Amino acid sequence: MYQIIQYFKFLLKSTNQHGVHSPFVYNLVTKCFYDKTKYSDYKTLKNYRKALLNNKKTIAVTDLGAGSQTMTQENRQISQMAKTAGSTYKRTKLLYRLSQYFNPETVLELGTSLGISTSALSLGNPNANITTIEGCPNISEFTKQNFEKFNLKNITLKTGDFNDELNHFKTNTFDFVFFDGNHQKQPTLQYFETLIETVHNNSVFIFDDIYWSEDMKAAWELIKKHPKVTVTIDTFFWGFVFFRKEQPKEHFKIRV
Repeated sequence: MYQIIQYFKFLLKSTNQHGVHSPFVYNLVTKCFYDKTKYSDYKTLKNYRKALLNNKKTIAVTDLGAGSQTMTQENRQISQMAKTAGSTYKRTKLLYRLSQYFNPETVLELGTSLGISTSALSLGNPNANITTIEGCPNISEFTKQNFEKFNLKNITLKTGDFNDELNHFKTNTFDFVFFDGNHQKQPTLQYFETLIETVHNNSVFIFDDIYWSEDMKAAWELIKKHPKVTVTIDTFFWGFVFFRKEQPKEHFKIRV
């Protein structure tokens, strides 16, 4: 119910490209968000998802974050996980276009799960160096095999607690970070504070499910106020964060 109410509020305040006066954001919206091109890689994305939806294998799941809102049992079927917890096909295609549009050299994903989003990042930019972290060892092992099956060779999958793994990346620089692993306020802010040390002027952070709960919404509002953050875009399901010093601080709500 909270998400439904928030979505109606979002619809009242959001706009499309016609309400955007920033050239940077306008180009992103028109050339990426609203790009209607039928890319050939979309077929691979669909096949990746289809293979998961048809997989009746059961996995013992260890939830280190907020967990699933629809699946609470420890043993979960791959097909049900793909149906309820994986990114939708529409969002997967958008992530593919984002990877293609920004053309990042270094990508970090927090929360691999079944690799639906990771596959989009990989196919969108095969030259990117993608690191993805998964907390559950069983899911990690299954997904690693899936990456090999679909010949996704630019992905390094690490297994472990996000905080422990992020300690290894404090001196790195990331062009693109996708936060999709722990939908709780304090951990999200902690990951943000750790990884903000790895950004440069053209880096982009994307936060999944910013309206997951009141806590996540509160985390999003605090992120927007951070002094290093200049531009944010709220698409309801994702929150985009930019650090471009040449941009005036501005917040957008865009319907996608």
